[in-house]
Amino acid sequence: MSHPLIPEVKKLVDTNPVMVFMKGTAEFPMCGFSAKACAVLKAAGVEKIASFDLLSDDDMWTALEELTEWPTSPQVFIKGQFIGGCDIVGEMFENGELQQLLKN
Repeated sequence: MSHPLIPEVKKLVDTNPVMVFMKGTAEFPMCGFSAKACAVLKAAGVEKIASFDLLSDDDMWTALEELTEWPTSPQVFIKGQFIGGCDIVGEMFENGELQQLLKN
């Protein structure tokens, strides 16, 4: 049975070009991995990072985990596609993939 909040997660992902589900917000990250993911996105040229604070809503976190099958945060979505977490976004930035994805 799928979690009742999955449509809400999908709505956030579909209406925001760059969406990060994280601990804290893009403006006030509450963990180092979340802060690093946002810093990398900004370094890649993202001006507006939409974010959802997973610490504020356990049900949303459960729905997100069910949708992505990814056990950790932050979880980064770009143009509706789940990209991954902090390490993946960092690697993509280093090899230029992230900048290319954001351009297209």
